Amino acid sequence: IEKIVLFMLEQQGLLASRIAKLGKKQNSLQDEPELSKIIELREAYRVVGQDLLKLLLFVEVNAIGLRKILKKFDKRFGYRFTNYYVKTRANHPYSQLQQVFKHVGLGAVVGAISRNLADLQDRQGSYLSIYDQPVLTLQDPVVDALRAAADRLTYSTNFLNFLAQHALIIQDDLPTAAEEHVDDQQYHFVSLLLNLANTFLYMVNTYIIVPTADDYSMSLGAAATVCGIVIGAMAVAQVFSSVYFSAWSNKSYFRPLVFSSVVLFLGNAMYALAYDCNSIAVLLIGRLLCGFGSARAVNRRYISDCVPLKIRMQASAGFVSASALGMACGPALAGLLQINFKLYKITLNQDTLPGWIMAVAWLFYLVWLWISFKEPSRQTEVNRTPQESNGGSVQSDVLEKGLAQPLLLNAEENEKDEDGEDASEEAPEEARGPANSIGSAYRLLTPSVKVQLLIYFMLKYVMEILLSESSVITTYYFGWSTTGVAIFLACLGLTVLPVNVVVGNYISNMFEDRQILLASEFMVCLGILLSFHIVIPYSVPQYVCSGLILFVFAEVLEGVNLSLLSRVMSSRLSRGTYNGGLLSTEAGTIARVIADATITLAGYLGESRLLNVTLLPSLAICISSIIATCWTYNSLF
Repeated sequence: IEKIVLFMLEQQGLLASRIAKLGKKQNSLQDEPELSKIIELREAYRVVGQDLLKLLLFVEVNAIGLRKILKKFDKRFGYRFTNYYVKTRANHPYSQLQQVFKHVGLGAVVGAISRNLADLQDRQGSYLSIYDQPVLTLQDPVVDALRAAADRLTYSTNFLNFLAQHALIIQDDLPTAAEEHVDDQQYHFVSLLLNLANTFLYMVNTYIIVPTADDYSMSLGAAATVCGIVIGAMAVAQVFSSVYFSAWSNKSYFRPLVFSSVVLFLGNAMYALAYDCNSIAVLLIGRLLCGFGSARAVNRRYISDCVPLKIRMQASAGFVSASALGMACGPALAGLLQINFKLYKITLNQDTLPGWIMAVAWLFYLVWLWISFKEPSRQTEVNRTPQESNGGSVQSDVLEKGLAQPLLLNAEENEKDEDGEDASEEAPEEARGPANSIGSAYRLLTPSVKVQLLIYFMLKYVMEILLSESSVITTYYFGWSTTGVAIFLACLGLTVLPVNVVVGNYISNMFEDRQILLASEFMVCLGILLSFHIVIPYSVPQYVCSGLILFVFAEVLEGVNLSLLSRVMSSRLSRGTYNGGLLSTEAGTIARVIADATITLAGYLGESRLLNVTLLPSLAICISSIIATCWTYNSLF
């Protein structure tokens, strides 16, 4: 660390002296401005900026190296040595660790280069400083690259980052300047907005039928508990659609989204027409088609591949926020559709209107998509190094790649070594690429990642049990109407973002993620236990309070779990068809399928036993995940 810091300070001083000399030349130009000298001075500042970019990359790769060294100490000692080491040195007055992680001096040099380049930029006679008008952005690739590198270096836990990790859009550790340039070329704001709108509408589509699914099933001559199959049919189809949409997104983003919209339009129309056809089969086929239109894998992939690094975190947070808003709006919208009339022999009531409303919504979305979506260029994925007219820029990119590549390759080759296995043999070239099958992706999962996926399976299972059987349970025990169920589910959905605000801004800064993880698992287990109907009459306060505890802490658990998962999952799962997002989606979707099937099977025992019978497997899976967590992260104890 001392060697790194002394070298960094030395280079920082050399850069500062070069900037000071350029500043004197800049002052002399104020009296006699010459265009040729101004252009020459700007190029000189850019050269300094490129050298500073190399220094920032040097600090970054060494910070990553230091983290990996401390991680190995933790594994060898079986003790949280990293916590002790960082706490005792981070705030010490003579700490050299601060220079590595806080790099205040480097930030000042970045600011000096940005300010001087801004002053030299043509502003039509205006001499306002960038500090006076921060909204004025400097259009200079060197400054953009410096800011992106500084942002990566100042990575810290906050609400926006917490939401981004919640989306499980895994990023490569060190994207190069060339890759960032590619991102800027591919980025189209309206296309991003269309992907977020797709996410929102799909979540509304998923949950809008939950309050009325039992009534719809009974109106078609089936038992109320068949609502589990009706709701779960969408998840069954999503197990398969996630794979082919993920593969399709390797070639196009526009065509999968068009296909998704058309299939969802047809699926919702069939769902609505099932009432007049008096056919439970048409109802189920309609829901299956809706599941086959799930393009969430495409939405995730678009953000990961086509959004610039500097706003990718905001886009990821938007993905999570759109999902949460859709989850709340779906049941709330269902509660408003309490009408009953016929239009040209087509029945419009609380059962069919969710289907018609969503069919119209997807039709409007399809028109907007067709008019506004811009397909990103695929040429850049074949050749990731753009040809620059400025030779210095190309040279800088080559130098950055040369500096970053050896560490990254060694880090990937030693991934197994970090899990306690032998890494002496060099990995073959194809092993460093993305996984090309479910099997190869599974082999990349370490024991801790498998535990995280088990936890994700558990929380999706218990949440699906709570949400899907809510209409049957509340009608049987409390006689709630559709509106009452819709309000209850909408209130649960509205807790998602506030919970993430509290966890992302406060709790995650006070406790370790793994401590929050384990505490949340215990609270979910408590919520399950409180939900059982034993001896005493089942009351509304018991159901609402236990459901709120279960749902809120499952949300906390989901956010922290995916945050951990995004950090411990192999970087080779950040790209390709079989990526980390697909694996987590499949784990959650399979959990929802099994939960909905459990509700339907338990319905054969009668509605009086439905609650306890469906809670028993939830409790068993929750206890299993707690045991697995304690076994895997025994260093917490």
